[in-house]
Amino acid sequence: MTVTHDDLTVDWLGYATLRIEHDETVVYVDPGRYGVLTGEWTADSDGAAAAHPPAREYRPEDGDVVCLTHVHHYDPDGIERVAADDATVLAFEGINVHDTQRTDTRLADLPYEVREVGMNAEGVVDDVLFWTVEAYNEPDGPHTRGDGTPIHPKGLGCGFLLSVGGTRVFCPGDTDVLDGHEALDVSLFCPPIGGTFTMDRHEAATLAEEMDPDLVVPVHYNTFAAIETDSAAFAEDLRERGVAVELDET
Repeated sequence: MTVTHDDLTVDWLGYATLRIEHDETVVYVDPGRYGVLTGEWTADSDGAAAAHPPAREYRPEDGDVVCLTHVHHYDPDGIERVAADDATVLAFEGINVHDTQRTDTRLADLPYEVREVGMNAEGVVDDVLFWTVEAYNEPDGPHTRGDGTPIHPKGLGCGFLLSVGGTRVFCPGDTDVLDGHEALDVSLFCPPIGGTFTMDRHEAATLAEEMDPDLVVPVHYNTFAAIETDSAAFAEDLRERGVAVELDET
C-alpha cells in the first residue's frame, strides 16, 4: 500500500527500506537485507506476516538518491536493485566492510557517485536537501548488549532529515530517542518502532506527540522476531494523542 502525503508518495518496502517519490525524484533509505527486496523474506509469525510488506522481487533501479544510515543496513545488492545508473549514494562515513561479514564490497566499489557524510552534515543532491542527525543507543539506556555496551554506539551511524519537494521527512536511523529530536521541524516522521535495537513503539509514540508531525509512517518492525511489535496498538496510541498515522503493511 502506497501512502500519499502532500506531494509525496511513500512506500515502506520492508525492514528499514523506505521509498519516497516527488514528481520524477526518487529517494531510498536503507534498501535491502533479510530478503525484503529479493522475494525471499519470510515472517517468523502470522502476526508479523500480516503487519509487514510482503516479500517480492524488486528491482526498479529508479532511485536518484540512496541514503545509508550505518553498516547494519549496508546491502550492496539492495542498493543496486533500487539505484538508477546516475544515482548518488549518501552514506554515513563510518560504514566499513571490515565490520560486517555480509559483503566485501566497499563503498568505493559501488558503481555510483558516493558521498560520505558525517553526523551534523548538510547539503543538496538532485534538489533534495539533507541534514544528518546523530543516531545511537544511550550507554545507560534500554537498548544495549548483555555486557551493557550500546548496540549502536555513538559514531556508528546517523539519521537523515530530508526535504523532498519541500516536504521535510525524518528517518532517524537505528537510534534511541535523543535530546533534540523533538525540536526538529518535520512533516513526515518515519520512526523505527521494533525496539530491541532502536526506540520501541511507546518511545516513538511519545516522541511523535512532542514533535507534532503532520503524519507518521513507521518502519523497522516485524521483519524478524527481535523487532516484532504491535503496530496496530502503536497507531491507536498515536490517534489517541491526536497524531495522524498510516501503516504501510500487507
